[in-house]
Amino acid sequence: MAQPQGLTPLAWAASQGDDTLVAIFLGQEDICPDIPDEEGRTPLSWAARRGHAGAVGLLLQREDIDPDFPDSDGQTPLSWASSNGHAVVVRQLLWREDVVPDKEDCSGRSALSWAAMSGHVEVVSLLLERPDVNPNSRDSEGRTPVSWASEMGEIGVVQLLMGKQGIELDLADSFGRTPLSWAVGEAMHQVISLLLENDRVNPNLPDTRGRVPLLYAAVSGNVQVVKTLLEREDISPDIPCIYDRTPLWHAVYDGHKGVAKLLLEREDVDPNHCDDQGRTALSWAAIHGDYETVILLLERADIDADIADRNGNTPYMYSLMAGHRAVQMILVNWRDTQVSVA
Repeated sequence: MAQPQGLTPLAWAASQGDDTLVAIFLGQEDICPDIPDEEGRTPLSWAARRGHAGAVGLLLQREDIDPDFPDSDGQTPLSWASSNGHAVVVRQLLWREDVVPDKEDCSGRSALSWAAMSGHVEVVSLLLERPDVNPNSRDSEGRTPVSWASEMGEIGVVQLLMGKQGIELDLADSFGRTPLSWAVGEAMHQVISLLLENDRVNPNLPDTRGRVPLLYAAVSGNVQVVKTLLEREDISPDIPCIYDRTPLWHAVYDGHKGVAKLLLEREDVDPNHCDDQGRTALSWAAIHGDYETVILLLERADIDADIADRNGNTPYMYSLMAGHRAVQMILVNWRDTQVSVA
């Protein structure tokens, strides 16, 4: 790692974990142990960042050390130690009464937030023991520690946070996304299952674009995640986004037949829902020439294959324009069947 300019000999020794040199420098009468480099990092910051507990201990013995000195990004020694999972150093810093364990950096992130995102279970446990650490702290994007841990699939950290009294599991960030939404978006199966086991987690919360977790799963085409979400009794499988696109719409549009099949097995999924252009899932299957999905949709007794969009085009008309002969034939046969039944 390249060293920044302005690094003092003491800071260099601390960054290398050279306890002998650190002790020698600290023994000099005119030493100033808190001089920051050009990035605002002090010798203690470097030692904490790299997990050099011996150097940290020597520096913390000094009364003229500020253990909470923030660098140019606002990160304190505790923040760096927590981010990199140095539990011994975290303990050392927390022993100091003048360390503020919930201090935020320039991005609004606390030591707990960094530790949670990085999956450092021991450090998270240490921080959660402190009554002055807020488990629901938000960064500049409104994200909480459990939000970051959920996105990264850090199951051990999520378990710890869920067991903390006062934890809020459905706090939405500035994008409107909850921890469940992030876990689903990244297909973190274990975290998804863990969150859904908790009745306090609402699986139907939309983000700022109206996208619910199930819609994210449908977009990605992850059959297992969709199955897991659909197992929740309170799931609403037909919630559209701001463009009136439902999970089924996306499954069909993106060509995820397995997901489309799962959704079509649900009676509370409307196969005739229209998007903001008035097009149904069947229209898009016809446009794409997706013969298998067209058949899947037509197997629903309540399907209406003649719904015209805002331009007046039906699924059959789209199949004609796109030249999808097989789709044309199945739609004609479906219509003939409907007429004979009538």
